[in-house]
Amino acid sequence: MPYTDRYLETEPSRSDVDAREGVLLLEFGAPWCPHCQRAQAAIEALASEHPLLEHLKIEDGRGQPLGRSFKVKLWPTLVLLHGGQELARVVRPVSGEDLAPLRAALVGG
Repeated sequence: MPYTDRYLETEPSRSDVDAREGVLLLEFGAPWCPHCQRAQAAIEALASEHPLLEHLKIEDGRGQPLGRSFKVKLWPTLVLLHGGQELARVVRPVSGEDLAPLRAALVGG
């Protein structure tokens, strides 16, 4: 299943993220963040609908280069990429309805 409930131990570089082929969902947040915890059911449901979607949880914070390169300011921030190009972004989702921009981008509009 493409959803992961664990944050990466080591953050990938922006060039590594940009070089990935296929569809990638970056989730920026922190394990202790209540907004991040509340969004997990909706994120997991979205990922289960799209088995080819790769999901990476990035533990973000001050000075973390990947989050800064995506101009992340609030958690969770979800960035959907295809071949390194941003397709859609959602900030602080609570429900599955909040993920509509991601769903629309995944089906081509």
